[in-house]
Amino acid sequence: MTSNNSRFALVLAAALALLPVTAEATIAQAMEFDAKVEKAASIVVGKVVAQRSQWDASRDRILTWSTFRVEKTLKGAPIQETTIVTPGGVVDDVAQEYVGVPRFAVGDEHVIFVRNTNAGPTVLYFEQGAYRVAQNDRGDRIVHPLVSNAVLMDTQRGVAVAPERPRTLREFEGQVRESSRREAVRMKMIQQRKAEASFWGQIQRNKLLVALALLGALLATWQLLKRQ
Repeated sequence: MTSNNSRFALVLAAALALLPVTAEATIAQAMEFDAKVEKAASIVVGKVVAQRSQWDASRDRILTWSTFRVEKTLKGAPIQETTIVTPGGVVDDVAQEYVGVPRFAVGDEHVIFVRNTNAGPTVLYFEQGAYRVAQNDRGDRIVHPLVSNAVLMDTQRGVAVAPERPRTLREFEGQVRESSRREAVRMKMIQQRKAEASFWGQIQRNKLLVALALLGALLATWQLLKRQ
C-alpha cells in the first residue's frame, strides 16, 4: 500500500471512529457540482405528486417510483412529468432503507439530477444528486442539500468534506447554467485539439504525398513565371 493510500485509510478509520455506534454510516466520494451537471442526463425542478413501492421481480428488494410534476427543466429537453425509481421503500409491513439513497414524499419539492438506467430514470449519485426546495420566511425558495448518514470524502486529498451550502433557487439555476457553459467551452476545445491532431497526423502519415504536392505547386509556379 502506498503512503497516500495508507494516509487515506487512516483518515477513513478516524472518520468512522468519530461516528456514533448506532449510526448507519457509510463512505461516499464527494462529487463536484460541475461533475454532476456534466453527467446528468437532465436536471429538473418538480413536486412529488404520486408514489408507489413494490418488490422487484426477484423479490429481493423493494423499489419505489416517485412521479414528479416538473416545474422547470434546468438541463435537457423540457418535460411536464417524470417518474424516478429508487431502491428502498415500504410494502405491507416490510420496510427497506438504503444509506445514501434519497427518500421522497408526496408534496415535497426537489431539484433532481437524473440518470437514465435500464430500470428507468433514477437520481444521479443518489443523495448528492437530489436537493430539497423550501420557502424561507422572506418568501425566497431555497435549495438545500439532503441530510445524509454518508460521510462525504474528497478522495484526492483524503479528507472529509462538508455538504454543499443552501442557496436560492435563482442562484442554483445560475450555477447550473455557468457549469454547462464551462462544459461546452471545454468540449469545444477538446474537439478543436482532436481536429488539429487529426490534421497534423494525416500530414505525418502522408509526408511523401505532401512533399510531391508542394513540389508540383512549385514547378507549376515556376513554369507560369517563366512564360511571363
